[in-house]
Amino acid sequence: MTQQTLTRLRHLKLTGMADAVQQQLEQASTYEGLPFIERLSLLVEHEQLSREQRKQARLVKQARLKLQATVQEVDYQSARNLERSQVANLAQGEWLRRGQNLLITGPCGCGKTYLACALGYQGAPQKTENKAR
Repeated sequence: MTQQTLTRLRHLKLTGMADAVQQQLEQASTYEGLPFIERLSLLVEHEQLSREQRKQARLVKQARLKLQATVQEVDYQSARNLERSQVANLAQGEWLRRGQNLLITGPCGCGKTYLACALGYQGAPQKTENKAR
């Protein structure tokens, strides 16, 4: 019965929920005191988080970002002429939500690709499709 239910959940593409059911079965003592509605709520929450994580991973993969970069690690040396406030503003992603493009220019080796990748990774949790070229 249990295996059949797990198979049905996976067939319905509720893999996150199936994983959560399996976890609840394996750790029954942790969940046995919870009311049905709370256990169901945990299953639904696990499914939602699982879908969000898969979407974020898919968006990052589709973006084909060349570097694993973060906005926090951007180098603000004076030779680069980068302003922290401007990068922080771009990192908030308002330009992505408006569907605008971003063009980063500068001499070779100044960190254009790194900055583009950092902003791309920043945009993935916002569920925004982006591509660094």
